[in-house]
Amino acid sequence: MIKSIKRNITLICLFLGALSAQGQSHFSRNMEQTVFVPKGQWVTGLSADYSQNKYDNYQFLVLENITGNNYNFKVSPMLCYTVKDDLGLGGRFSYSRMRTKISSADLVLSSEDSFDVDNAYIITQNYNTTALLRNYMSIGKSTRFGIVNEVHITYGLSESKITNGSGTDFTGSFMRTHSVSIGVQPGLMMFLNNYSALEVNVGVLELGYSKNKQITDQVHISNTTMKSANFKVNLFSISIGVAFYL
Repeated sequence: MIKSIKRNITLICLFLGALSAQGQSHFSRNMEQTVFVPKGQWVTGLSADYSQNKYDNYQFLVLENITGNNYNFKVSPMLCYTVKDDLGLGGRFSYSRMRTKISSADLVLSSEDSFDVDNAYIITQNYNTTALLRNYMSIGKSTRFGIVNEVHITYGLSESKITNGSGTDFTGSFMRTHSVSIGVQPGLMMFLNNYSALEVNVGVLELGYSKNKQITDQVHISNTTMKSANFKVNLFSISIGVAFYL
C-alpha cells in the first residue's frame, strides 16, 4: 500500500514537471534590450560648488542684527569603468569646506529674553570616499535616453570647530564624526552627444551609521552614535550632473 502511494506521488510530480517545462518552452516575453553603455568605456565626471555671503544687520528667525560672512566650497570627482555591457564599477571622492564668522548678533527669544553673540566662528570640513556600482538600461531601443541605477557604499569623515567669545569668555568645541552609509540612487540620463550625457538621480534608499566625539574647552568629552534607515523618495537628494563617456 505504501509503495503504491509513493509510486503515485512520483508519477504526479513527473507529470507536473513535464507540464511546467512544456509551458516554459512556449513562453517568451520577446523583450529586446539595446546595449546602452558598451564594455570597456570609462565614465568620468567632476562637480564643483562655491558660494560666499556677507551679512550686515541681517535678520533670520530669532537672530537679529547679524554681522559677518561665510563661504561654502565643494569638489567631487568621479571615475567608473564598464566591466561588461551596461555594468560599471568605480568610485567617487568629495571634499567640502564651510566657514561662518559672526562678528555680532542678537538672539531674541521674546521681548524680555535676548542674548548677545560675539566673535562666533564655525568651520567644517567633510571627506567622503564612495565605491559605486552602476547599471544602465536603454528606454526601448533608444541609444540616447536611458535609465541608470547606482548602488554605493560611502565612508565619511567630518571635522568641525566652533568657538565663541574672546579673552576670559572664550569657549570652543571640536567635533569629529565617522560615518558609513549604503544607498540606492536610480535616475534618468540623456546622451547629449557620443561622449557626454546629462544625468538626473534621486535617492530612494539610505542606510547609515555615524559616531561623533565632541570635546568642549579641552575638558568635557561626549560621544554620540546614530543609526538611520530611509526608504522613500527624497526630493532633497536630487542631483543633476554631466558625465563624460570615453
